[in-house]
This record gives sequence, C-alpha cells and structure tokens, in this order.
Amino acid sequence: TNRFGTDSQFDSAAEEIALNTPGSRVVKAFNTIGYERYGRPNFGSERVSMFLCGDDVNAKSVVGGLTEELGFEPVDCGLLSNAGMLESLARLWIFLAGKSVGRNVGFRLLRE
Repeated sequence: TNRFGTDSQFDSAAEEIALNTPGSRVVKAFNTIGYERYGRPNFGSERVSMFLCGDDVNAKSVVGGLTEELGFEPVDCGLLSNAGMLESLARLWIFLAGKSVGRNVGFRLLRE
C-alpha cells in the first residue's frame, strides 16, 4: 500500500495499518517497482534494490529473505516510521512509469 494525498494524520499507509492492527508485524516493502519485474529483478548485471522498513527485526529478516529469494538486493531502511520515504519513492516510480521512461525501470542503491 502507498499513501496518495494528505487526508490522513499518518505519514504513511504502513504506519496507519500498524496502528489499526494491534499485534501485527508490519514491514513496508515491494512498493518501488512494477509487478512485471518481480520475476526478473535484474537490469543487465545489476540487481534492483528492494527497500524495506519495519519495527520488528524478525519480520524484517523474513521479508528481506523473500526479497533475496526473488533476486532483489534488500536494503534495510530502519524503522516503520521511515515508510513515508519509501512511499515517496513509489510516487517517483509511478511518475516515471507514466512518462517516457515507462514501467521497465527500477532503483538501485550504489555503495562504495
């Protein structure tokens, strides 16, 4: 889920879900690339980064493992309070996908 608009007291849909489902272990992930690339997360030799965040370390580990099994590079972005940043990145992806760039685009975190 992603938040579009400002009609909520929450910075992200993920935080709202966590608050409204007591005891749940919410991890924000899988929102910054089109579904078409879930089965092929590479662009040439580069793996697409899958950003994730959540408050439960074990739940993040499970989701991180799922992203790796699919072929993505998991990038832990910290606590669920950071989910708004991932939702903003999703809005950027949607903007790019709707313009001349098209849906065949992904993000990669480069490190040195």
